[in-house]
Amino acid sequence: MRIPRIYTDSPLNEGATADLDDNAAQHVGRVLRMQPGQELLLFNGDGNDYPATITESGKKRVEVRVGSPVANTTEAPLDIVLGQTLSKGDRMDYAVQKAVEMGVARIVPLTTERCDVKLKGDREDKRLRHWQSVAISAAEQCGRARVPEILPVMTLADWLDHTRDCDLRLVLHHRTQQSLNTMAKPARVALMIGPEGGLSAEEITAAETAGFLPVALGPRVLRTETAPVAAMALCQWLWGDIGS
Repeated sequence: MRIPRIYTDSPLNEGATADLDDNAAQHVGRVLRMQPGQELLLFNGDGNDYPATITESGKKRVEVRVGSPVANTTEAPLDIVLGQTLSKGDRMDYAVQKAVEMGVARIVPLTTERCDVKLKGDREDKRLRHWQSVAISAAEQCGRARVPEILPVMTLADWLDHTRDCDLRLVLHHRTQQSLNTMAKPARVALMIGPEGGLSAEEITAAETAGFLPVALGPRVLRTETAPVAAMALCQWLWGDIGS
């Protein structure tokens, strides 16, 4: 039987007993219905995995005994920050999930000229919590040591300023002939993805003026939720840990 891998934001210390945080406890006790004596693999973002055995289990409280930490080596050497324009329905969920699987370091939801999703106040907070939950589930599934952070929604101007520490900044659109394999190996990459209708000419110009390079992934136009997955897969192949 496959041992469930669970993220918790609680401290984990070898040999100690610990209560899982509310979200993790609910998943283990209520959803998985695990019982005392069963085993888990826990992680909390410190770079290690922790084998653990359940000592008490209920629908609201789960206590575990923590085993020896094991170094997790799944984190990508390439630091990628994704600026993903907001999209409707489950498209944003898909983009977040697959970006985590591809090794993204952090995700910034963006509002752009042709973005038709408007989030403010409580609605924005609710969506950010939801996307962070999607990221946690994806990290649990794919074996990552850390959960990428979902940052608050940014405007284009804020995004351009936020990524100044990246040594390679890319804006994806199909109206260019430049490809990724012509570029020198970076340590930190910023990827900017537009909405379904694409980025406007003015937005592309603003990005290029700020130091972003235009790049195309091929002759076909990709959907807003497909583009980041394809781009990150290529970045990880060229400069990261896919195919190494």
